[in-house]
Amino acid sequence: MLTLIRNANTYAPAPLGLCNILIAGGKIAYLGPEVPTLDPCLEVLVIDADGACVVPGFIDQHAHVTGGGGETGPASRVPPVGLSAFTLAGVTSVVGVLGTDDVTRNTQTLVTQCYGLREEGLSAWCHTGGYHVPLTTLTGSVRSDIAFVDPIIGVGELALSDHRSSQPTLDEFLRIASDAYVGGMMTGKAGIVHCHLGDGERRLALLRAALETCEIPARVFNPTHVNRNKPLFQEALSLTEYGCYIDLTAFPAGHVEPGVSAAEAYLEYTARALPADRLTVSSDGGGCLPAFDRQGNLTRIGVGLSATLPETLQVLLAQGVAMDAALPMLTSNVADLLKLHHKGRLAIGKDADLLVISDTGQIRDVMALGRWHVRDQKAIVLGTFEAEA
Repeated sequence: MLTLIRNANTYAPAPLGLCNILIAGGKIAYLGPEVPTLDPCLEVLVIDADGACVVPGFIDQHAHVTGGGGETGPASRVPPVGLSAFTLAGVTSVVGVLGTDDVTRNTQTLVTQCYGLREEGLSAWCHTGGYHVPLTTLTGSVRSDIAFVDPIIGVGELALSDHRSSQPTLDEFLRIASDAYVGGMMTGKAGIVHCHLGDGERRLALLRAALETCEIPARVFNPTHVNRNKPLFQEALSLTEYGCYIDLTAFPAGHVEPGVSAAEAYLEYTARALPADRLTVSSDGGGCLPAFDRQGNLTRIGVGLSATLPETLQVLLAQGVAMDAALPMLTSNVADLLKLHHKGRLAIGKDADLLVISDTGQIRDVMALGRWHVRDQKAIVLGTFEAEA
């Protein structure tokens, strides 16, 4: 069935004004002010957005789709994340990662989970490896994982400045980055190293040393959780001068301190007039959110949620940030970093991943690959085992 969305206040993410959007075969077939003329023999579902905002679907580039955790024993392993946890949050594309536990969870299970999410209608990719060196790969090498396994687009999340890290040397780090970069060149994939930053006092020292030492493009080095504490965030701001993208984590309530929220970090970033296209935000959805004292004892634990992405947008809009200024870090910036050329923007020929939202950022409807997953804030498509719950 064709779908025609009428009277949509469209952000692509740049503002386009009132548009009509025709969707066919999971793609945007027309986007513009005119109402397309269609043969009356065609079956068309017509939806009147009535002036509501229509924006690109969010890309969550850091989610533990197989579940995270495990720091306090087997019972602390977070279960895999169900389909609707993403779609109700406006996420139409996700990138899965392994964290601390890259032993009982591995690249094989991560790839399989991505294929499962694809079968359920989401666009899903993943990284090879996890916190530790040697990396947990599927084929035995980073380059061949990227080259031969379709969902694998880079390395991550490799832990730096964290007591749970394997404390990689500069040479080890550069070898991993080289393999990721060359794998990306061979395939047209992102070929990045998505780096988990912990609370260690070395902060970005290893990443800076790599940038100052090697010929690998700076975009390959992609630090995340950079807003987890204030000194780390201040240091991370200067990485854009090298050409790096930096990734904020949208921490849920109660897990922001001693850092800064994704919304506050965005406001400081933009106040400094740093490159608007180099900032992204992800959720750490399905990941464990532990806090430790200096002796490594657990003091707090929680779970990341993709729902923090629309919450961050809502906070920014409430503070007067323009819709088209806030959206790129959830959409087009992420698509550019990950080389997902068919994602992150609304345009003819792009995938029909879109959200109908209020002007305050409340998500009403979610379409992924031309199929409605959420209507009137209710998930109408559920994951295989969600439907039996």
